[in-house]
Amino acid sequence: MSGRKRMQHYRLETKLEAIRLFYEEGRTRAQITAQLGILDASRVKKWLHQYRQGGVAAFSKKRRGPGRRPKKENQEAYIARLEMENDLLKKLQAELRKGMLAKRNIGSFNGTGKDTP
Repeated sequence: MSGRKRMQHYRLETKLEAIRLFYEEGRTRAQITAQLGILDASRVKKWLHQYRQGGVAAFSKKRRGPGRRPKKENQEAYIARLEMENDLLKKLQAELRKGMLAKRNIGSFNGTGKDTP
């Protein structure tokens, strides 16, 4: 048993028929729910909103449930990714430090014992 108690899943044909009845025949949402045997009257309103947002394609998308988590990557890949991020951050810090020293005219030592102007 999926979903909440009394949760009904409707076929794509039912959804498209409800949309057709609303737009082409000018039926109200209450009339559509009565005619098609839809339990929740607000369901047609949600379908109409989805249809306006994405057309028929909005109903064919497979959505992930709210409780599902993405698969965990294996430990070696996780460590490799973290090491790569660490190296990038070290390089960024070095570049930022060079920029800060150049702004202050500090640390631009040329090896002759004198700072370059």
